[in-house]
Amino acid sequence: MASESPSFSVSILSTTVASDIDQKDDMPTIRFTNAEALFDAVRQVDVPLADFEDLSLREKRPFRIRRYHADQGLLILTIPTDLHEALHLELWNEYSAKLAQNNQRRDWKAIGSTTFRSRGRHSGDGGEGDSSGGPVSERGPKGSWPTLVIEAGDSESSSALRDDMRWWFSASNHDVKIVLLTKFDHQNQTIIIERWEEELQNRQGATRTRQETCGIALQPVLQQSIGITRDIATDSYHVTSGALILSFRLLFLQPPGPLQGDYIISIAQLQAYARAVWKNV
Repeated sequence: MASESPSFSVSILSTTVASDIDQKDDMPTIRFTNAEALFDAVRQVDVPLADFEDLSLREKRPFRIRRYHADQGLLILTIPTDLHEALHLELWNEYSAKLAQNNQRRDWKAIGSTTFRSRGRHSGDGGEGDSSGGPVSERGPKGSWPTLVIEAGDSESSSALRDDMRWWFSASNHDVKIVLLTKFDHQNQTIIIERWEEELQNRQGATRTRQETCGIALQPVLQQSIGITRDIATDSYHVTSGALILSFRLLFLQPPGPLQGDYIISIAQLQAYARAVWKNV
């Protein structure tokens, strides 16, 4: 007997927002009591592979498939808020502006939130980024992994975002080269941007005699952590740790040519980014 796709009903005081994947009266409904209970319910639903395949093909759905773990039947969904979307889209816009400025927009393929399957296997894990893309020359064909992925966090914890980051590097078999995590810390009223790349690292426990053969592996490394805070009195934005630097070589999978170089999103541009994000707080 085929399992049925769930619908979601969220009720807050007198306002009810209901988003149904299919309009069927016999569908199970997860009723909202509080945010934590909702996320627990969504994360613990036993989702067969066939249902994940069906959900991933739906063009119109009120959620994003954050991650699907096939071995556990675990489907993790994101219900995007205005703030969540602003966190990644406004940063992507800053990068896109740099592409246009460098006359390279046509050399770049925006992939968006396409669903990817672990190492291209349709029976494996799956996931969607918030914003992503790669060079047309190397990642133009359908199904190619992006070189750059941006993941945003509004309600998501930093540890959950870092799990996402590790998944992208691992599931792509290291085809993904840069993962940007951008999170709004509500408690401290701060935007935190992390830039992660992979480097060869010694595995823990590897002996010297084994290091040259099996003791070295690519591991995610935090290359930058940038904080942006707002001064409410003056409506100004303070950026710590300088400009955001994106490697041309990692983005385009080739060394920069004459008059080309790394993509630098300046402090002023990060301040403009923060201003756009804060409009959605």
